[in-house]
Amino acid sequence: MIYLFFSIICSVSVGVLFKICKKNKNFAFFQMIAWNYFFAGGLSYWIYKPDFNLEGSTIPGFLFVTLIVLLPSVFLIQANSVKYAGIVRTDIAQRLSLIISLSAAYLIFKETFSSLKIAGLFLGFISIFLILSGKSTESVSGKWQYPVIVPIGFGVIDVLFKKVALFKGFSYTTSLFIIFSGAFIISLIIILFQIITRKQKFSIQNIYWGAGLGLLNFGNILFYLKAHQVLHNNPSTVFACMNFGVIILGSFVGIFFFKEKMSKRNYFGLSLALIAILLIAISQIQSP
Repeated sequence: MIYLFFSIICSVSVGVLFKICKKNKNFAFFQMIAWNYFFAGGLSYWIYKPDFNLEGSTIPGFLFVTLIVLLPSVFLIQANSVKYAGIVRTDIAQRLSLIISLSAAYLIFKETFSSLKIAGLFLGFISIFLILSGKSTESVSGKWQYPVIVPIGFGVIDVLFKKVALFKGFSYTTSLFIIFSGAFIISLIIILFQIITRKQKFSIQNIYWGAGLGLLNFGNILFYLKAHQVLHNNPSTVFACMNFGVIILGSFVGIFFFKEKMSKRNYFGLSLALIAILLIAISQIQSP
C-alpha cells in the first residue's frame, strides 16, 4: 500500500501545480503537458537505464500505441471539459472512470470481490458525490461531450497501465520510457497544429512548468505500476484506493492550503471515503 500512498501524493501535487501555474499569464496548458512527457521520459532513461535489447521479446505494439495516443489526447479532452463544464464537474467525471476500472478488474482480470470490498466500494461511490456536490458555481456552456468522454478515457488508461504492469516481455521501466517518448512526439504534433492554426504563442516558461509536472507525473505512474505489480491479484484495490485517496488528500489540501469552503455534506463524504478505504484495506489483508 506504500506505493499507492506515494502515487496519491504525486497525483494530488499535479493538481496543486496546475492551480499555481494557471496564475501565470503565459501559461499554456498543452505546452506544459508536452514538456511533461519529455522530462518524464528523460527521468525514466536517466534513473533506470532502459534495456533496449528486445531480441526474442514480443513487443505489445497495440498496447503501447494506444497509451501513447490516449495520454495526451485525454489531457486535451480534460482541458476542454474544464473549460466548458467546469472543474468540479470534470473532477466528478474523472472519478467515475472507476466504474470502467472495476468492471475490468472483474471481467478482464477475473478478480473475486469479497463482501467487505463491495461494501467499501459502495461507500466510496457515495462519498464521491457527497464530496464534490454543491461545490460548483460555474456556468456550463453546454458541450457535455467532453465530460462524458473524460471518464471513458481515464478508465481505459487505468486498465492499459494495469496490462503494462503485468507484461513480462521486458521491464516496466523500459515500457515507461517508450510510452513517455511516444506521448511527447504526439504532443509536439498537437502543439505545432495549435501554433499554426490558432496562432498560439510558444512560451519558454511552460518548459519550466513542464519539468515540474514531468517529475510528478513520472512518480505518479511509476508508483502506480509498482502498486499493480505488488497487488497483481487485486487490481480493484489499486483502482479504488487511488481514486478515493486522491479525493481525500486533494480535499484536505484545498481546505488547509487554498482555504476552500466545505459544507457539512462534503465533510460527511470525506468521512465515508476514509471508511471506504479502511474497508478495502481490511479486505485486502483478509484475502488469501
